[in-house]
Amino acid sequence: MGLAFYGGMSQAASSGINIELGDQCSSVAFEWAQKTFKYREGKDGSADTRLKGSYSQIMNYGDVRLAMSSDGVGTKIEIAERAGIYHTLGFDLVAMVVDDLVCNGVEPANLSNILDVDYLDESIVRKLMEGLYEAAKVAKVSVTGGEIAELGSRIGGYGEAMHFNWGATGIGVLPSSRELIDGSAVRAGDTIITIKSRGLRSNGFSRARQLLGATFGDDWHKVMFQAEQSWGEALLTPALIYTPGILKLFDEGVPVHGLVHVTGGGIAGNLKRMLKANQLGAQLDSLFEPHPLMQALQKMGTMSDEEAYRLWNMGNGMLVIVGAEDKELVLSLLEQQGYKAQEAGTVVPEKIITLKTQTMHSDALIYESC
Repeated sequence: MGLAFYGGMSQAASSGINIELGDQCSSVAFEWAQKTFKYREGKDGSADTRLKGSYSQIMNYGDVRLAMSSDGVGTKIEIAERAGIYHTLGFDLVAMVVDDLVCNGVEPANLSNILDVDYLDESIVRKLMEGLYEAAKVAKVSVTGGEIAELGSRIGGYGEAMHFNWGATGIGVLPSSRELIDGSAVRAGDTIITIKSRGLRSNGFSRARQLLGATFGDDWHKVMFQAEQSWGEALLTPALIYTPGILKLFDEGVPVHGLVHVTGGGIAGNLKRMLKANQLGAQLDSLFEPHPLMQALQKMGTMSDEEAYRLWNMGNGMLVIVGAEDKELVLSLLEQQGYKAQEAGTVVPEKIITLKTQTMHSDALIYESC
């Protein structure tokens, strides 16, 4: 077994995306946003200052606590433009927003979206919105509004069809009977359960496109990944929405100590959000094996496990942290909801995350957790 140690989230140089710079810019944006919190102190809409760097922001309206989160589909849109497949993207958009909200104990309720286009194509808009409807039905949220903005040359993309960017903001409710989930309830000895992902969701596509283009040329999306499925079709696998399964745990009264939506930054980068509150670490020995698509991409780019586990979820889309006494109940409830889940590891008192990879390298990656 190889062993790699690194404390920071170093740049994956070949990905075309500087994750460190992205984190720095996000910190700058939040710093300025946080300065505005004072304008609602003691009034409706005051922000809960405990959620620094979390998945959403809680706002107090008297006895009602609302939460808000925003996200987008990202460069997965280019895959849709290449393949001419648009109806799956609604699942990616909804998943990115509602699965962030639920990680703080919030029940997502409403979603507003904004679609920026270069020019309008009604048939493509219809496919996007039909997909959004289907995803909203799964997540049990209502799409209460939005905007379609025609921006001409300000929006670009692949091919000659309508190009677009697509983002959304979700709003949800944190019930008065439910504690805010911010990692403060996580304890050493807790069990970490992983829920399986069925694809890249909406993260790491810049690196995937770079690898495929370098290997197969500009028409890489037409190359067959496996029998009866091209690379373009495989990459457009819609994101699995985890919110219904997590809400079932809440409804059954399971004391959920922490939730981790595995997006940009990978498993360790997002797990830190729930471990930092109590200065804890984690031992992850039994994660799901990466999807064959991820394994093929990693082999194609001779990528290290470090890079792959930072860019992609590597088969693990959501982590649930519960007391060891509740793990069997959680696994059973998730299975009843149609999710594949398994015990991945344990919370430990040391401020280190040790992650045993499930790849051909079988490395152990070690991260500082705080």
